[in-house]
Amino acid sequence: MIETRILGCNRDSLDAAVKYIEEGEVVAFHTETVYGLGANAFDDGAVLKIFELKGRPSDNPLIVHVHRDYDISPLIDGEPPYAEALRKAFLPGPLTMVYPSTGKVSQYVSCGLNTLAIRVPSSPTAQAFLKAVDLPIAAPSANLSKHVSPVTARHVYEDFAGRIPLILDGGACSGGIESTVLDCTGKVPQILREGLVTRAMIAKVAGDCGVYRRQAGEKPKSPGMAYKHYAPRCNTAHCRTAEEAAALYRRALEEGERPCILAESSVAQELSGYAVLDLGSTGEEMARNLYALLREGEKRATLLIGVEPQLQGGVMDGVMNRWKKAFGAI
Repeated sequence: MIETRILGCNRDSLDAAVKYIEEGEVVAFHTETVYGLGANAFDDGAVLKIFELKGRPSDNPLIVHVHRDYDISPLIDGEPPYAEALRKAFLPGPLTMVYPSTGKVSQYVSCGLNTLAIRVPSSPTAQAFLKAVDLPIAAPSANLSKHVSPVTARHVYEDFAGRIPLILDGGACSGGIESTVLDCTGKVPQILREGLVTRAMIAKVAGDCGVYRRQAGEKPKSPGMAYKHYAPRCNTAHCRTAEEAAALYRRALEEGERPCILAESSVAQELSGYAVLDLGSTGEEMARNLYALLREGEKRATLLIGVEPQLQGGVMDGVMNRWKKAFGAI
């Protein structure tokens, strides 16, 4: 085991981060969405170390992160006309853009696909780290595979203490769910994974935007498209109404469980006599709170009961994508 340090972003910690990256190590860092587990995207051994640390399936591609001034043209094999407009509108920010690309970075980043997913995070900590290393950094979320994604440095530490040398702490993540992933290899952009940049926002800039639906048995084109994700380390149950959740809660108590309910604000108020975690009332609040409350729920409860939010559309498409996977409601 190694010592895992949680350090704020300053000159000394950035110097340490650069040294670790140059040595082929993996460093966790804050972004506006979730914390990332980063390594030099040109280094086969370092990229493979990410998969090993996370227990990540070998066919689940990674996203490359760069700072706002990094020239991505050597990393890609061209782009459609709408891509530049999207970059100007949304970057830096929670949008990952997938470009045609073959052989530009480690073969293990894209898992054999002829594409590369690139993101420019807006977090000041991420920007400082990426500028200091001045390399494309391959980085999935900094959690063990299938576990809830981390939105604080402490969450990262809980999963990787003794296994990585450094966590660059930028505070709690403001966005709360991973970036939107957008396929920019065709005439019309297609969302591969919903997030904080919505279909309507993209279509307003690009003129149109589709949503890709993965076919059974098809190789994932993007992170988050396959496998169980975002799951708390306790039993879970999915309900559609407050009444259903209350009945399940009472039955769980009778059976010796420690139940807890996760629900949007209106339902949480209705169930105020129960152990309840309030998810929030807007899409942005629910996105920001979801992962933190899933992690809190796994510590408080042996059974976490989720009452499906009624709010739909926009940011909620991304929230519900994670919700359904966390509660097995897919």
